[in-house]
Amino acid sequence: MCSLALFPPPLPSGQTTLCESNNQLLSGTNTEDRLKQESSPLSLYFPRESLKLHSRTESSSKAAFLDHSETLWMRSAAAWRDGGFTGLLNEITNSHTEVPKWLSVSSGCILALLRRVSSFHGSLFPHLTLSSEDMIAEFSQVLNWSDCVVRAFAWHPHTDKFAVVLLDDSIKIYNPKSATTPTLKHRLQRSVAAVQWKPLCASALAVACQNCLLIWHVDPCSLSTRPSSGCAQVLSHPGHSPVTSITWSPSGSLLVSASPVDTAMIVWDVAAESCVPLQRVGGGGVTFLSWSPDGSHVLASTPSALFRVWETRMWTCERWPCVKGRCQSGCWSPDGSRLLFTVQGEAVIYGLTFTDTPGVPTCTSKGPQAAAVVADLSETTFNTPDGDIIVGGEIQSLAWDPRGERLAVLLKGDPQAPSRPAMIAVFKTRTNPIFELLPCGFVQGESGAEPRLMQFHPNFQQGALLTVVNYNKFIFLLSCYCFTK
Repeated sequence: MCSLALFPPPLPSGQTTLCESNNQLLSGTNTEDRLKQESSPLSLYFPRESLKLHSRTESSSKAAFLDHSETLWMRSAAAWRDGGFTGLLNEITNSHTEVPKWLSVSSGCILALLRRVSSFHGSLFPHLTLSSEDMIAEFSQVLNWSDCVVRAFAWHPHTDKFAVVLLDDSIKIYNPKSATTPTLKHRLQRSVAAVQWKPLCASALAVACQNCLLIWHVDPCSLSTRPSSGCAQVLSHPGHSPVTSITWSPSGSLLVSASPVDTAMIVWDVAAESCVPLQRVGGGGVTFLSWSPDGSHVLASTPSALFRVWETRMWTCERWPCVKGRCQSGCWSPDGSRLLFTVQGEAVIYGLTFTDTPGVPTCTSKGPQAAAVVADLSETTFNTPDGDIIVGGEIQSLAWDPRGERLAVLLKGDPQAPSRPAMIAVFKTRTNPIFELLPCGFVQGESGAEPRLMQFHPNFQQGALLTVVNYNKFIFLLSCYCFTK
């Protein structure tokens, strides 16, 4: 079993990772060394001062423009649309001068009963008491999402362009071959938790928002820097918010979305704007999704100590309980036969192997019987010229490159302890004829930089290209690191 004790020590202060060559990570002393590397095709800076959060929420500004001459029925219809049954009851209760007393009292009693039931439900699933923003931050794959200027990132699966979600919920589309940088904004584009490009399509980008899904259709040949809101489809389902995770099928025909407050994951036919909820009892919601590259399985994590693996022919699922906490992150091997995942509160990586019996349909063939520990990332002390540094512990996210040659692991660290920094550990991997993990090294940015999120380029031809967003003194830097076989 591979462990951090087999890794080379972290770089001393002033050194930064450049790339990998001949099975060794190369380092340099400053940013100029990085810019000289052909393997680092881009570096983008995002100053925090240039971006601001929304000063007021949409609901808080409503009263400033509300026509108070509206009738009770019009207000009730608006309350039903915005808040559902609870919103309707609240409107009737507050309109006691316009409705019969018995109706106002009855609505108040039913509302109190619903709140008691909701409070009891919240005691079983504590995450339901969180606000939408706190809930997204709790289950995001991004380290410290609430404080991060770059809140989501997605490479296009077939070209070199990528989407970046910023603190103000705007989305910028970067293409190194184009001088135009489109900016996507929509009135429903709030608290964006994830973005993902549609496979086998040049223009469709799915966006997970607080109250809905947006499907942007951005013409790659357009010279417009501000596509209109008419370029976005709006998909929503009652009780399915906030949306914290999305995943496309490899063919691009289906999109699956998840919300921690909804026990169903929603399978969308985007072209038809229709959906099918896949609901199971237990778990308290769905927090993270990952579709296997071969299209045969979908990983669905929950806020509780269990996760499910769905097979996509008959849409049946296997239920996998965890011992300590919820499934925090997961990734699939390129052939879809192996799932690696991590559990909140644990410092190990688990593996599941899915092998279909020849001649037997996937839905009836036996899956794995137990998860195996494939790597131990317990805290390890390294002696460096700057003193002892402790690396390891709880894992924030995993990323496996499409060739199956490199696995990146984002370790949370402890922001209150300088000797326990967040760190990205990279493993060399092999899936055939046997699965194997070998140490490669630690990826480090400039001195004091903290990695927040990472993703491999899905179509890089010269090896594995890892994109990392680092935070350093109010500046967020997006950098790329190349790993060659």
